[in-house]
Amino acid sequence: MKNIFAIFTCLFCLTASAKTNPDDIVGIWLNASGEGQIQIYKEGDKYFGKIIWLKEPNGPKGNPKLDANNPDKLLQSKPLIGALILRNFKYDDDEWNGGRIYDPKNGKDYKCFMKLKDLKTLSLRGYIGFSLLGRTEVWTRVK
Repeated sequence: MKNIFAIFTCLFCLTASAKTNPDDIVGIWLNASGEGQIQIYKEGDKYFGKIIWLKEPNGPKGNPKLDANNPDKLLQSKPLIGALILRNFKYDDDEWNGGRIYDPKNGKDYKCFMKLKDLKTLSLRGYIGFSLLGRTEVWTRVK
């Protein structure tokens, strides 16, 4: 009987320690393609992310790449570095959800949720309507 109690105690401790801290997502992440790094930060009780590094930051003429596909004409002349691509995520039950992700390659905005696989691996699911209609990417922590 003592062995069974010890096993259940160990299992409980392991699952209790596996609980994610809401701020575990804060840091710098390399996107799935390896082309950019995104800094995720917290403002109030929400989480945001902006591009802070690009593998190829400049266009063919040597000028900084711009957010040319943005549907907001005022933002099309802004550099991609510094562009806000993750907005308004709230932590809820080991997941960050209720936010939006912006894809600068096509200028589209999607509903999104994020979940840590471990402290170095972040899974993001962007979707339209239902999460079944979407795409998952895995980002790797840089810092």
